[in-house]
Amino acid sequence: MWHVFAIDPVWAVMLAAVLGLAVGSWITAAGHRLPRIMERDWAQQWQAAQNTGQADGGEHEQAQEQPYTLWRPGWHCTHCHAPVRGWQRLPILSWVFTRGRCSDCGASIGWRYPVTEALTAILFALCAWQFGPTPLALAAMGFCASLLLLSWIDLQTCLLPDAVTLPLAWAGLLVNLHGAITPLPLAVLGAVAGYLFLWLLFHVFRLVTGREGMGYGDFKLLAALGAWLGLAALPMLLLVASISGVVAALCLRLIGRAQAGQALPFGPYLALAGVVMLFVTVAG
Repeated sequence: MWHVFAIDPVWAVMLAAVLGLAVGSWITAAGHRLPRIMERDWAQQWQAAQNTGQADGGEHEQAQEQPYTLWRPGWHCTHCHAPVRGWQRLPILSWVFTRGRCSDCGASIGWRYPVTEALTAILFALCAWQFGPTPLALAAMGFCASLLLLSWIDLQTCLLPDAVTLPLAWAGLLVNLHGAITPLPLAVLGAVAGYLFLWLLFHVFRLVTGREGMGYGDFKLLAALGAWLGLAALPMLLLVASISGVVAALCLRLIGRAQAGQALPFGPYLALAGVVMLFVTVAG
């Protein structure tokens, strides 16, 4: 039984929404930086492989790069690199007050930033309302935040980083050690079945068509969802993800944003289905 925090449920929902605004702001920054950190790591690994066996003169050719992490350098405009300080860091309000533009260079700031912040706040509030002021609510918030981050990155780069999917899978097993959402055996089976199902589908599709229908990141994401929600949730989860993906693809084609046969990321629809099934599974 999850211990209940000594806090009024109404206040818990309100505090969760405020926390969601702050975390949503961080998600937008991490979603922008994490793929670039991965690109830097790949470039450094390639450069190291190229320099293997060369004279030590090759080592001196590598310039010392400025540290680039999820936290450093500080928040800044992606166009003019002007620092973001003070009230400009306020979630949603800063975007409204600046009319969606950088206050230094006037470059447009996409609507996805305030939408992500608002969506995170709503999901965190729903977690607090559904699970009450408990550690399970905090775990559910982490689950939702991770899925939002993965959706952001997949939509921008068609990548689902192992740095997020693998910890998410392990976290699901830990949360279910005592059956918080689903019994541990079903969580383990859900992780295995989730990975193997998409892995088999991937290879069958490639054998039949000669093309790759999805990436390995999708396998790992479904495994993580299986670890959180259990084996029994996978059929409905895949159904919701598939239907939402088809509807989104049709809408994108109607407005001219996608062409027939164009590869579209599947991660956001798995994430959407995961959030839906989290609340459905617990409510059931």
